[in-house]
Amino acid sequence: MRQKREDVRNVAIIAHVDHGKTTLVDELLKQSGVFREGQDITERVMDSNDIERERGITILSKNTAVMYKGTKINIVDTPGHADFGGEVERVLKMVDGVILVVDAFEGPMPQTKFVLRKALELKLPVIVCINKIDRPEARPDEVVDEVLELFLELDADDAQLDCPFVYASAKTGIASMDSDGSGASMEPLFETIVNYIPAPEGDPEAGTQVLISTIDYNEYVGRIGIGKVDNGLIRVNQEVVICNHHDPGKQSKVKVSKLYEFDGLGKVDVKEAGIGSIVAISGIADIHIGDTLCSPEAIAPIPFQKISEPTIAMQFMVNDSPLAGLEGKYVTSRHIRDRLFRELNTDVSLRVEETDTTECFKVSGRGELHLSVLIENMRREGYEFAVSKAEVLYHTDENGKRTEPMELAYIDVPNEFAGAVIEKLGQRKGELRNMGSISGGTYTRLEFSIPARGLIGYRGEFLTDTKGNGILNTVFDGYAPYKGDIQYRKLGSLIAFEAGESITYGLFNAQERGTLFIGAGEKVYAGMVVGQTGRSEDIEVNVCKKKQLTNTRASGSDEALRLVPPRILSMEQCLDFIDTDELLEVTPAHLRIRKKILDPTLRKRAALRK
Repeated sequence: MRQKREDVRNVAIIAHVDHGKTTLVDELLKQSGVFREGQDITERVMDSNDIERERGITILSKNTAVMYKGTKINIVDTPGHADFGGEVERVLKMVDGVILVVDAFEGPMPQTKFVLRKALELKLPVIVCINKIDRPEARPDEVVDEVLELFLELDADDAQLDCPFVYASAKTGIASMDSDGSGASMEPLFETIVNYIPAPEGDPEAGTQVLISTIDYNEYVGRIGIGKVDNGLIRVNQEVVICNHHDPGKQSKVKVSKLYEFDGLGKVDVKEAGIGSIVAISGIADIHIGDTLCSPEAIAPIPFQKISEPTIAMQFMVNDSPLAGLEGKYVTSRHIRDRLFRELNTDVSLRVEETDTTECFKVSGRGELHLSVLIENMRREGYEFAVSKAEVLYHTDENGKRTEPMELAYIDVPNEFAGAVIEKLGQRKGELRNMGSISGGTYTRLEFSIPARGLIGYRGEFLTDTKGNGILNTVFDGYAPYKGDIQYRKLGSLIAFEAGESITYGLFNAQERGTLFIGAGEKVYAGMVVGQTGRSEDIEVNVCKKKQLTNTRASGSDEALRLVPPRILSMEQCLDFIDTDELLEVTPAHLRIRKKILDPTLRKRAALRK
């Protein structure tokens, strides 16, 4: 007999990147009394990972729970960035409704459309929260119309169209049912969640059924499966069977050793949990996303959507440069292999494949950011390795033709830069689909359909072309026929000629040839890229060259040499810069760009063979 559990609500917060999801969760936690009086609270408390804090983005979905007037509200904070869409897709199976957060100035953006489509396909009720109504340029009434247009475009049914709108300023901690922003607290949003999001349903008398939607990993207890109890009860020490909808052969008996529920920012031990509870289960080594835990007498796996396929790949390999092994703690192929396969414990959108050689692994992900976050995490943990340029994964259609992943790029730029952006994306096989003016006519919004490889290495160039004022958002748009060759980089590299330490005299002579990436006193080796030239071909320079001392002194010949400050590249800029014949050497202390073939003679021979 199915029944509702009225004292629980399960809700996910979804939105485009930077529309204020995590800040909104902060306020819900504060106003529900999770923090004690005088407790020191960090901003964006749900972003627990160092990289999330530094970049101001959410990468992993997080669970929390608050109490409001006797109702427990389980909240899942999801990522907004397109590269982490795999996280959003699966957590929606855990909840009974979503809060769609939309910026009161920007309106619906590409990722808003992506996450909303997923929610509507699962027939989840939606509460629309128009956030940042305190922004001076906010236009809440127009944004409401744009959101309703988006609902219509995504074929929402009548019940979904009749959704409540809440106006909020997560920063100041107020919510209101009117667009004038007259609220005093988050109470209107709490009330709307309790009244509009349906209570979870299930049969408490039936056999246990828990669908695992997220995996957490802990050094001490191993894998922790997080999911919602759909039917029955789950207890500590209970024997259950793991099964999977997509893998009928998978069935094994396991024991639940620890069971937790979420409470505020932590987990609390519980002895049992009933329908509608979101639980964390530890002690099961072979637990994966999409698995169902069932009672042995009623084995029935819950259907689970396939996670979207990766679109780009990189080669991760053992660092074999002359400076290898000097800075990293973990440098062997075994260390790198173990770390990459461990990442699969928590990241469902990632693929790791072994190659013909034991020194190299093919790692596929949803985008450059997805893979660069993994590289940065490994680097901070003490790993040393090299990575190749990102390449897209091609498919073959039923007619045997090659297809490639396409992206929809939405670009907002000041009017004077629109021409430069259209020209650059045109060279990268982008097709302009739409063009309109926003922000009272001062900005242009461009919509492009462009191959995913056309965007590799473009973001840095885009920021330069728009003087940092442009906003570029992309969303995956399926596969389409191959669009032809693209030239990634028009300028060559400055390559070090010999090994040693860079010296001011050598750098002074080299800087006339282009832009340097290194300063004086840095270790270099033959074949290492030390800068970018203004010409299309590579140039070899000797940055270790010393000035020959003589006995003669002439006035003016020994004046101090002035060096232009080098351009220090970040991780993303390095990955954008490297070409197909180059590698990025990643160590805990340095990022070095190098040629795949270090020897200049062998390199020239390889170029002639092409």
